[in-house]
Order: sequence, then C-alpha cells, then structure tokens
Amino acid sequence: MPADRYAFHIPDHKVEYGVEIEISDLNIDPQAQRTLNERRAQAIADNIVPAAIGSIIVSQREDGSLYIVDGQHRWRACALCGMRTIRAEIHFGLTQAQEAMLFLIRNRESHKPRPIDEYHVGITGGVPLFVDTDRVLEKHSLSLGSTSANTIGAIAGVLNITDRYGAAILDRTLSVAEAAWGRSPDTWDGGLLGGIGMFLGRWGDLVDDKELGRKMLAMGPAYRWRSNIVSMSAVSGFGSRGTGPRVFTAYRLVADAWNKGRKAENRIEA
Repeated sequence: MPADRYAFHIPDHKVEYGVEIEISDLNIDPQAQRTLNERRAQAIADNIVPAAIGSIIVSQREDGSLYIVDGQHRWRACALCGMRTIRAEIHFGLTQAQEAMLFLIRNRESHKPRPIDEYHVGITGGVPLFVDTDRVLEKHSLSLGSTSANTIGAIAGVLNITDRYGAAILDRTLSVAEAAWGRSPDTWDGGLLGGIGMFLGRWGDLVDDKELGRKMLAMGPAYRWRSNIVSMSAVSGFGSRGTGPRVFTAYRLVADAWNKGRKAENRIEA
C-alpha cells in the first residue's frame, strides 16, 4: 500500500494570526473535537496566567460563525475566570471535515487526544484510516469503546491492523476471531486481534480463514489464549512493557495453530 495512504492533509487556505475574539462568540463542534474535560479546564483556570495562554485555533465558517479547532480547554478556563476575550489563530474556508483534520494534525505531536476521540474526529474528517476501519467494524456489527460482546476496547490495536496491513486484513482478522471463539469480550482482546492480524498480514495469501478459525478453537477458548499469552510474555520478561510483546506472542501461537498437523514443507515459519 502507498506509504502516504493514511497521511493527514488539508488544502492551503487563508490564516490570520493574533486576533482578539470575544469568548462568547466561540462555538464547539463535538464531531470535530475531543470531549471537553471540565476538571482539566478548571485546573487550568485555577492556575491561569493570562499572558501565557497563547493563541487558540479557530475556524471561521462560511456563515461567519466561529468554531474552536484546538484550545477548547484554555477557552473554557478563560470563561470560568470571567475573561472577555482570547487571542486566536483564525483559519478561513475549511469544511467541517477539514477542521477535524486540522485538529488531528495539530494534536499528533502535542497533547494527543484519547484514542476514541481521535477515532470519532477522524471519521468526521474523512481520514481514510478511520473511515476504512469504521466500515469494517460496521460490517461486523461492532463498534469501538469499552470492551463487550459487540464492542472492542483495543482502539489503537484495531487501527494499527488497518494502518499496517489494510482494511481487508482487519476484516479477515475479525472474521477469524469470531469463527474461533464467537462474540465475547475475550474474543476482542487487543493482543489476540493483533496477533491474528499480524499473521494474516504476513501470510494471508497462504491461509484459509475458516481452517485457521477451526484450528485456533481446537487450541482452546479465547480466555485460555489470553492467559497463555500473558504467562508467556511474563516469562520472557516483557509482560509489563505494553501490548507489543503480547501481540507477537499471539502471532506465534496463531502460527502454531495453523501448522498443527501440517507436513513440514507446508508449515509457516513464525
């Protein structure tokens, strides 16, 4: 896949800097923003230094309305302190989707939004990574959020499968997991999905998904896989270092399941 398939882009447009704006004139579009955290805003307000607030980023839409793209917590803190105006960097001519894209660009290297906020804003922005992922999840009647039988909590893990291997591999990953273990919170464990996705991403052309699902089920239910992965990762000394080692451990177990009963020349070397 092209290296820039999931890059973030916005068109060139007019921008004005250092403009004083009435706080009461500013609006929030929840589809193009992270969720406002009132406790965070109050903490900023409690220690606010007006001269150090800096500029927030605002989009002026075609009807003249002003929407905050980045800096809503500083805006809210200023309002809590009774301030009348705030300095802003104003962008003109952006669509709602482009506002969402600008938010993601500005926050990728700073105070990164929660994965679920980034996901929803990315869909609003029409970012292919998020749109492609959402399309696959909808096909499987799944959503992202707190893990349940129909919801996947491993948001970053799911996006990573799409980003590294493409939406088709995410589609196959979810199908194989459900074929093996049905729909349960354990089925949608991030380590398990990551391992299946890595295996299919590397060897998918050689694999029959239905056969893989049957062989994985024969090695035990999802909760047992999870327990084995945690134990194996801990023995290797990587148990507390994030999901990466658990994904690779799951990948090795998926390969073992696929190779079981196969002749040496037909096995996949993990």
